[in-house]
Amino acid sequence: MQRSEKIYKGKVLAILSGGGDTPAINSSIEHIRNRALILGYKVYGIRAGWKGLLGDGDIVDLTNQPYNGMYGGTALLSSRTNPFPTKNNPESRVPQIINNLKRYKIDILITIGGDDTNGAAKRLYEQEGIPVIGFPKTIDNDLRTRTIHTFQNKAVEAVLCPGFPSGALRVSEMVRHLRSTNESHQRIMVVEVMGRDAGWLTGSAVFGGAELALIPEHQMTKENKEHFFEIVQKKYNEKKNLIIAVSEGVRWWDDTSKQLNMVYASAETDEYGHKRFGGVSGVIASEISNRLGISARSQISGYYPRSGECCKYDAMLTSTLADKVLDLLLREDYGKMPVMNKIVKKEELEEYNATSIDMGFIGNQPLQDIYYNTNEYTFTDAYVDFLKNILGNPFLPSFGYHFEKVNPED
Repeated sequence: MQRSEKIYKGKVLAILSGGGDTPAINSSIEHIRNRALILGYKVYGIRAGWKGLLGDGDIVDLTNQPYNGMYGGTALLSSRTNPFPTKNNPESRVPQIINNLKRYKIDILITIGGDDTNGAAKRLYEQEGIPVIGFPKTIDNDLRTRTIHTFQNKAVEAVLCPGFPSGALRVSEMVRHLRSTNESHQRIMVVEVMGRDAGWLTGSAVFGGAELALIPEHQMTKENKEHFFEIVQKKYNEKKNLIIAVSEGVRWWDDTSKQLNMVYASAETDEYGHKRFGGVSGVIASEISNRLGISARSQISGYYPRSGECCKYDAMLTSTLADKVLDLLLREDYGKMPVMNKIVKKEELEEYNATSIDMGFIGNQPLQDIYYNTNEYTFTDAYVDFLKNILGNPFLPSFGYHFEKVNPED
């Protein structure tokens, strides 16, 4: 029977983005919006995450609005607002959120975020019955998506989140560019990469030429630190320059306090209880200089991996996951999050390789042991194989000449 109107004409779908930005959020918003329009929804954007549903609300109409999904960040803005009571904010904001969903007649809510934003959405779905679909987003790539990576006939639970491919590309480019200045001064460069609890993003520095890496999953105890310095000395002696990638959340042994410490840029916490990391690369570079007598410098990648345009892989990934959102909307299957069921190359980013998982199972996924060699402080062939699906083969340029030393004539 022919329909005279679109399936969900008269219904309103709203999209919000929360937490740290990535280059792929606008792409996610655009693709989700376009799928929703196909079904007949009016599409609203909620500005600044959950904050946009507080007070009188901060809502914009995206229905007939041109939208540049390739531009990085989020045009809907973001915040780390938590709807539920916290130590910093003991008042529950849930009543305000429910009130505004009713006031603006929002029928379906799509939340783009990581464990914090989508975790809050999950609670609203379970406790209040709000129809919610979560959409994955984290540059750290540690949101558990249950995506399988097959390496040497072995199935490994990996992670693939929008934003990570673009961030990994930025990190690899940055490290690759640092190689020339590092070689020129025969020094050690310690490059700090975002990663509070997991080393997924730090591993991408390997594709730019980082020879060693430190990750949060492997604590740098006193014994581990001593072994690490031995490896650093050995590696440096081989070619008189060295790049070491370190996650911002590395636990580093402090010889003065005699305990493992993390380095924070600020003691303040956000509404989800997270402190802002920053500076561990400087601590490590200083100790290398003092202990080994080798010139060492720190370089913090900071927000650079979050910035810039959405890469092609991310654009196709967000499109594929938006196709799965379309499927969930058609079946009115809420409380779910679209994910890729396996790690694939760009050409295979299609809906048939996607699935959805219950938002109740959302959590963090650390880097698997198979991806990191704790004895050598290097990422393994398994990780290289994982990332090759996303970035292609590593490209490591070099000066390419060898000069013959001149000896004075007798």
